[in-house]
Amino acid sequence: MSFKRRGLVAAALGVCLTLVLPFNTVTAQPTTTSSPERTMFEVTAATPEARTKVARTGVDVLGLNGSTLTVIAEPRQQWQLRATGLPLKNLGDADAQLAALGKADFTDRTGDAGTQDFPSGYTGYHNYQEMVAELNQTVRDHPDLVKLSSIGKSYEGRDLWLLKISDNPGADEAEPEVLFTCNQHAREHLTVEMCLRIIKQYTDGYATTPAIKNLVDNREIWIVTSVNPDGAEYDIASGSFRAWRKNRQGSGTDPNRNWGYKWGCCGGSSGSPTSDTYRGPSAFSAPETQRVRDFVNGRVVGGVQQIKSHIDWHTFSELILWPYGYTTADTAPGLDATQQSAFSTLGRRMGSLNGYTPEQSSDLYITDGSVNDWMWFQHKIWSYTFEMYPRSASGTSGFYPRDTQIAPQTARNDSAVELFLTYSDCVPRIIGRTC
Repeated sequence: MSFKRRGLVAAALGVCLTLVLPFNTVTAQPTTTSSPERTMFEVTAATPEARTKVARTGVDVLGLNGSTLTVIAEPRQQWQLRATGLPLKNLGDADAQLAALGKADFTDRTGDAGTQDFPSGYTGYHNYQEMVAELNQTVRDHPDLVKLSSIGKSYEGRDLWLLKISDNPGADEAEPEVLFTCNQHAREHLTVEMCLRIIKQYTDGYATTPAIKNLVDNREIWIVTSVNPDGAEYDIASGSFRAWRKNRQGSGTDPNRNWGYKWGCCGGSSGSPTSDTYRGPSAFSAPETQRVRDFVNGRVVGGVQQIKSHIDWHTFSELILWPYGYTTADTAPGLDATQQSAFSTLGRRMGSLNGYTPEQSSDLYITDGSVNDWMWFQHKIWSYTFEMYPRSASGTSGFYPRDTQIAPQTARNDSAVELFLTYSDCVPRIIGRTC
């Protein structure tokens, strides 16, 4: 899934309001017997600066409830967390709580993939094979509206599928282009369903809905339904959940800390490979971010970037975020006051339609190496992160809403997506400016 970036960890991202769980007050020294591998804490952190201090320890930030962050910390990180001087409350063994979701077995966090399917209560979600089948069915159903291709391979060799929606999908028309990316973070499976929802809306609805037809006729819409298929498959590999966030390269890299602009600059990611926000050994070291980067760079035609706008979908916390994440300043090099006004105005308008909270990414906490910052600084693509349902949850449960929530929570974004596409040719139009 940020503070002016919510970026994300609960996401990254995903910031969320969390329910208070039973806890024990943290003592000065950790217990030496039966110590859990990973412990859940509540941390009182009322300001972006305090929350950034927490994030810099490399803990897995699950969500924010008022002034309280819920995090998961490994033993080494627990000492760093205490060193912040912020009030802590111990919520107990994190993996034991995670195991209650789908009755998962978290004893092996590094083993090979097994069943690679969702547990009972979640079978409405698409695993990788089912997602690919859905994309191929769309091609069969709408051959005049879509084109399916691969932008390359993941670390483990899975195709990163790209679907184009257009009234003339085989041609490179002189029309504004829009990019949607989903599932950078493995455990955020609802985002795959969001991308599939957009595909269904703008193909099945083309013949019957004039507003949809107008947008498809005057835009070229690109959708990457899963940026991190390896991690997503690993998360469900045992037939239950692992709460896995990163890709599967070594001990894993957080894709949304691996982008090239301000990579590792500002304490908004971790240099430790065991951390859930590990940024990788270098910018774009993850093959998945390389492939999306190469596709976006390849849309520069005649010196002009054809992709004008972008949404990266995450869960959870119900937020709409915009650059920059690496600084708390509203304006910074490459982002002036007029541009910031356009970002925030469209963000607020979209939030009024889906009920999400709009804010600059770093309002949550500092993140660096994020997709939004790179898209904007490198290409001036109007790039947003949407943190989806739920707004609040206990611990990691927010990453795993039951499949009965897929339809209402993806449909909830229909109007916001339509507004986004309406202004995607020239976002400054929303404040009366021209492009």
